[in-house]
Amino acid sequence: MRATTAAASPPPVITKPLRSPAAIAKRLVRLDPAFAPVVRAAGPFAPRPPSGDAFNALARAIAYQQLAGRAAAAIHGRFLAIYGTDPPTPDAVLASPVETLRAAGLSGAKAAALIDLATKISDGTIPLDQLASMPDDEVVARLTAVRGVGRWTAEMFLLFDLRRPDIWPVDDYGVRKGWTLIHGQAAMPTAKELTTLGDSLRPHRSAAAWYCWRAVDTLTP
Repeated sequence: MRATTAAASPPPVITKPLRSPAAIAKRLVRLDPAFAPVVRAAGPFAPRPPSGDAFNALARAIAYQQLAGRAAAAIHGRFLAIYGTDPPTPDAVLASPVETLRAAGLSGAKAAALIDLATKISDGTIPLDQLASMPDDEVVARLTAVRGVGRWTAEMFLLFDLRRPDIWPVDDYGVRKGWTLIHGQAAMPTAKELTTLGDSLRPHRSAAAWYCWRAVDTLTP
């Protein structure tokens, strides 16, 4: 009598995020084997270190919005130079004339966004010392109350500065492009489609997003 081959059992459901970058990478490949090539190429999940300065991390995100890297870096550098060798504080930004911010190359909308960010930090709308203990959705709600700050900026802050493990920025072009490359698809998924596609990767979707970005770096000719 021929032995019957048992079907492979699905990975056990994990609700608490793994801590080891190597274990997270292994878990993602088990959940979705299509990630294997980019995991081999990029190595363990290794996002950039958090800045430790929430205000300046958000200010940088505002300065970089909708700009290419070099242009954004130049403008952000001139913004920092306004305040000398010390990082700008909310009070320092509030004391800066709009004309000074505009002279650094910031658009009117970005200058207004920086002033609004500084205002909402000063009045407690965004309590910097409490963000780390807030749920993801509450952080997004607080940050998107700032003029010119959308969900994408809030998600980048959650992923890189607060190191939240399960952020899935489905509106990010690089994440959508990377997913397409990883899975050999002809067309990029919509944000709505990607939301559903990423459900199986909980609670490690931050790492999945990072590997999607790395796929664009390593798999794009």
